[in-house]
Amino acid sequence: MFATRLATAGLLLAVCLVAARAGDDKKDKGNDQKNPAAKPIERLKLKGWEARHNKFLEIAKKGDVEVLFLGDSITQGWEGNGKKAWARTFAPMKAANFGIGGDQTGHVLWRITRGKELEGISPKVAVLMIGTNNAGAHSAEQIAGGIKAIVAELNRQKPDMKVLVLGVFPRYARRPDKEGTALPPADQLPKIKQINEIIGKLDSKNVKYLDIGSKFLDKDGNLPRAIMPDYLHLSPKGYDIWADAIKEEVENLRK
Repeated sequence: MFATRLATAGLLLAVCLVAARAGDDKKDKGNDQKNPAAKPIERLKLKGWEARHNKFLEIAKKGDVEVLFLGDSITQGWEGNGKKAWARTFAPMKAANFGIGGDQTGHVLWRITRGKELEGISPKVAVLMIGTNNAGAHSAEQIAGGIKAIVAELNRQKPDMKVLVLGVFPRYARRPDKEGTALPPADQLPKIKQINEIIGKLDSKNVKYLDIGSKFLDKDGNLPRAIMPDYLHLSPKGYDIWADAIKEEVENLRK
């Protein structure tokens, strides 16, 4: 009799644990659904955006991409100010640049899900740097949640691919009133620090977090115009710094 009661109690406990876990999963899913930064958003009505998206689809059809960069205008800038740094550093790695100016986390999420930009390619490494364009509309927690959603989708679609998640780069909340005016570190968006503190915990078997933001700052913690002329986008020197800061990590993840 005692054994029967013990078995019954154990069964009830197991059922309760499963129900609780299901409730937690449902709660977590609900939170994701309510997060505006973690919802896929398309921008196909924007001519320039659609053209770049279609370009990525053509690249994916050809295949042979070993390193994939995903992001916004800062990533797209590898084709501009970062052209030389890209040519000497990442082009030999068979890298592809899937960055689109103005993109937020939701736009990248749409591109890799409904936009099917990952179909036809099996990169060894994806380099993700996104979130700064969300800063005006979303909280740090929401933005970090959007980044987590992208990483989860990358892991789901390409389980053998390594993901290098970069901390959101430092920037200033506003531009200086006069040319050459230096802004104190306090004028950097404090939200960026909060975002990076959260996504810094994403490290796992296939995910590596790396914050290189300090490499763009001078000894006083300011953003020099020589590196970020508009205090957001990188100069050629800024892309040199970015390339040198992650080259070794990307090479290690490719192995």
